[in-house]
Amino acid sequence: MSAAGSRGAAGTGLGASRAAVVNHAQVKMNAMLETPELPAVFDGVKLAAVAAVLYVIVRCLNLKSPTAPPDLYFQDSGLSRFLLKSCPLLTKEYIPPLIWGKSGHIQTALYGKMGRVRSPHPYGHRKFITMSDGATSTFDLFEPLAEHCVGDDVTMVICPGIANHSEKQYIRTFVDYAQKNGYRCAVLNHLGALPNIELTSPRMFTYGCTWEFGAMVNYIKKTYPQTQLVVVGFSLGGNIVCKYLGETQANQEKVLCCVSVCQGYSALRAQETFMQWDQCRRFYNFLMADNMKKIILSHRQALFGDHVKKPQSLEDTDLSRLYTATSLMQIDDNVMRKFHGYTSLKEYYEEESCMRYLHRIYVPLMLVNAADDPLVHESLLTIPKSLSEKRENVMFVLPLHGGHLGFFEGSVLFPEPLTWMDKLVVEYANAICQWERNKSQCSDTEQVEAELE
Repeated sequence: MSAAGSRGAAGTGLGASRAAVVNHAQVKMNAMLETPELPAVFDGVKLAAVAAVLYVIVRCLNLKSPTAPPDLYFQDSGLSRFLLKSCPLLTKEYIPPLIWGKSGHIQTALYGKMGRVRSPHPYGHRKFITMSDGATSTFDLFEPLAEHCVGDDVTMVICPGIANHSEKQYIRTFVDYAQKNGYRCAVLNHLGALPNIELTSPRMFTYGCTWEFGAMVNYIKKTYPQTQLVVVGFSLGGNIVCKYLGETQANQEKVLCCVSVCQGYSALRAQETFMQWDQCRRFYNFLMADNMKKIILSHRQALFGDHVKKPQSLEDTDLSRLYTATSLMQIDDNVMRKFHGYTSLKEYYEEESCMRYLHRIYVPLMLVNAADDPLVHESLLTIPKSLSEKRENVMFVLPLHGGHLGFFEGSVLFPEPLTWMDKLVVEYANAICQWERNKSQCSDTEQVEAELE
């Protein structure tokens, strides 16, 4: 073969070799650019992760829980039968907002954060009462905006929850609704709770002190001698109003009925459950204690100042203990019980809880709790259940949902301004007023017939 032929053959071979290299590189590049198919096991992991997230959401939001009418505990009597006919909310389903309303934690958190939706601003007059120990008690008075359903003069005397007052949104919403249904409303402002009202004695509100509530009720009785009373208490306020009525028979004069919502009945029994992490009660305990500390410290001069004549058991060292307190029980033990001279926390809780007074209440009494209330342990609900089995005047109402003072209603996401609780309390009060009117008419008829005979 000639030299030229040899060079041609060599060139052809080299070109083929280069082309092969280029093609191989192109194949590798294409392979890198192409999305590789993932193994089936990876798809399974993704599906499992999604399923796990959905499961947690369903569990946390309690979406599988049914809607149902509240469980009712009562004795068969003429009054209970009348209430079942006159109060549709007792036998209808309570339907909370679909997405979040079945979670007691979210209901409680929303109540605590925003109170209510589009809360009105009822106009009232603030009243001041000087107590025997120098304390200045205040309450707000709201006149009715419509005629009452039976045409009578009826006043709702209302005791709010812990550290609450008439300016809280859930109170404003309820008062506005009650006014529009013909009720005068008197709302106690817990001693020390209003930020713009200074304490005038070394004492603030406590778990079961009924002095300020009693002073408000006496004012209403004297100022409106023809009025009848509907007593309403929320949470801690429920304990106070029940204890007040049970303290003496005279406190029940002119009282048509009493409604207590979301109270715990026995602080002594509740303190053990309030230190448990079950249903995050220990966390709620911490948050409530932190709020109480802020309120007490805002009045530190009136309570701990050098010029103040403090209770003998209340010492300056208690102020330092207050700073480190992480639970309501620690605050009650170091500060609150000493306002009234209790020697121990056990004595304070035993004496100030309404449980030992409930059986002394003879007017119609409706006790309301939610089964998913994260603050009130289910063991405490045996107290109202047992009472309703023994007393004809007592009805215990237990809806599945509602949280602590939530009871929001709504279709899917956004709650309505009025809650199931607002409507139930007014509906029950209306029914009791009608019951008393019917009894009065029957009594008058019987008297006329007796005179004719």
